[in-house]
Amino acid sequence: MFESFNLSKPLLSALADMQLTHPTTIQEKTFSVIMSGKDVLGIAQTGTGKTIAFLLPALRQWQFSKNKIPQIAILVPTRELVVQIVEVAQKLTTYMNITVKGVYGGVNMKTQAYEIAGGMDVLVATPGRLRDLALEGYVSLKGVKKLVLDEVDEMLDLGFRHQLISIFDMMRQRRQNLLFSATVTPEVEELIATFFNAPVRVEAAPVGTPLNNITQAAYELPNFNTKINLLELMLKENDAMSRVLVFVSTKDLADTVFDEMEKRTCGTLGVIHSRKAQNYRFRMVNNFHRGELRVLIATDLVSRGLDISEVSHVINFDMPDDAETYIHRIGRTGRADRRGNAISFITPRDSERRLKIEILMDKAIPTTSLPENLTVSALLTDIDRDTHDMKNILVKPASTPEEGGGAFHERKAKNQKVNIKIRFADKMKAKYGKPKTRGQKPRGKKK
Repeated sequence: MFESFNLSKPLLSALADMQLTHPTTIQEKTFSVIMSGKDVLGIAQTGTGKTIAFLLPALRQWQFSKNKIPQIAILVPTRELVVQIVEVAQKLTTYMNITVKGVYGGVNMKTQAYEIAGGMDVLVATPGRLRDLALEGYVSLKGVKKLVLDEVDEMLDLGFRHQLISIFDMMRQRRQNLLFSATVTPEVEELIATFFNAPVRVEAAPVGTPLNNITQAAYELPNFNTKINLLELMLKENDAMSRVLVFVSTKDLADTVFDEMEKRTCGTLGVIHSRKAQNYRFRMVNNFHRGELRVLIATDLVSRGLDISEVSHVINFDMPDDAETYIHRIGRTGRADRRGNAISFITPRDSERRLKIEILMDKAIPTTSLPENLTVSALLTDIDRDTHDMKNILVKPASTPEEGGGAFHERKAKNQKVNIKIRFADKMKAKYGKPKTRGQKPRGKKK
């Protein structure tokens, strides 16, 4: 129970409004450690309640200041995650005099500078935009007492290492660092060794451990059209699939699946990926969150920015190359200790990916029999023949004509010109039939 935590009455009232009474494992394990003031390295999967795990103790220790410069800075990899954390923080501070602001790239920086001009207590940001705002003098980071790095492995994967180091240099050294990540890569370890002070490591459901409240299943299918047919059949026959998140590996595939499913009457659906406009993406996520969309098709890039606790089913329309990405995908369902379902569509060329995932989880994904009324298509599409997902593509170097490769043909006559220098006298003789000069040279006087 949250009542056992050393929380103020405003925070307890906010938790009650959010209908949260029992802490998750990561929230329970990290609270006292963060309250002690030590640096923390939290290892937890997506969907285990990390956001509230670092917000509760940080807000509990917040102290009023007239300066209105951020005391708490939270860095995340995506714009969607900024919006999600700002929303949670604002709910938790309903009964507190705390200002929460969020900034991210992809929009006019001057507009965001104007929005934060009045000051804030908690600042949630993507690394690139925060660095730019700080360098331009729109925000001071000298007052940050707690720095939170959420999904830091993803930030490093997206190339934010340089921005993170610049931000660290603009902060005072005496601060509390809280790092939350699903995986601890060598790059993450190097960051910790350089900028953290003996962090306490806290693990809750380490990566590779599938959440116990998620039921996994796999359907072995021959091709793209059969996948579409199965997805349509499941949506039409299973009313329990009330909020379905469909993951695909590429933006083009996301659009293709959306176009195919839009032709069929399976309920409202939307699609989001990095090529969609930011306002459109926010609108789709909000509509999905409110239940106005039954199906949302998404790529992995935006998957970590989706914090929706009521996702009934996650469907892997195709299997990811990275086994850890599978863990992040299925972590979108079964959140906040709810039951969830993860279904994978597996073609013959996905067998190696499936094996890597099962080795990582140390658990097999059960294969489910295909429905008897499923239409199995024999038609192959360009998607089935596509080999874009092959990681190591050997490119044969261009052959020279002598080696029997490449195109070779004689030059056209007009391109066979050779530059020849023609004397002026010869040119004049050819034109006038006799030699001509540019004029007689003046003769010198005879002595």
